[in-house]
Amino acid sequence: MHTCCAPCSVYCIKSLREEGIEPTLFWYNPNIHPYSEYKARRDCLKNYAEQRKVQLVLEDAYGLDEFICQVDPTKLTTRCEDYCYPKRFRKAFEYAKANGYDTITTTLLYSIYQKHDKIAEIMQKMAKEYGVKFLYRDFREGWREGQDEARAAGLYMQKYCGCIYSEEESGLGREVAKQLKKQGISPTNQNVRQLIEQRKTDNIIYPENLK
Repeated sequence: MHTCCAPCSVYCIKSLREEGIEPTLFWYNPNIHPYSEYKARRDCLKNYAEQRKVQLVLEDAYGLDEFICQVDPTKLTTRCEDYCYPKRFRKAFEYAKANGYDTITTTLLYSIYQKHDKIAEIMQKMAKEYGVKFLYRDFREGWREGQDEARAAGLYMQKYCGCIYSEEESGLGREVAKQLKKQGISPTNQNVRQLIEQRKTDNIIYPENLK
């Protein structure tokens, strides 16, 4: 099971074990930046895997340089499906194929913030390419349960998806939401996104400019 972090693995591990499936966790996430964030997520997963007595395979690669070179700044809205998803999944399929695993899934199917259908589509295509089965599960049904258990266990809870662009967007989103609330405006995905895009265009954020 390609694994992005410990919190997202909580429900996935639990639900698979309830089905009688014992997963092997596979860590390969060169899209996580900066290094302090990469290390925090990796080390948290290592500790959690030990606690849960689940096997963990670490493909340790901090890939900031390659990420910057490969991700087109003019196409940031598709960076997930163009780079981050296929980059990580391909490594997982290569490892599975080389080490006798017959089935793959991913904890990214758990997150309500990821592009769920695109993840499934890419995984299915690679499954055919490598001759390794793709185990589809809509782990999102356990989102709240998994989050509650992760917090109760004291796991490191990240505040953004992973890459430097998502870190920027998350920070701007929180700033915009606070400003909107001060103006008596309820933050929504639409108005927050609108002001973030404005911020990127003219380097300012003013809630009164909201149309």
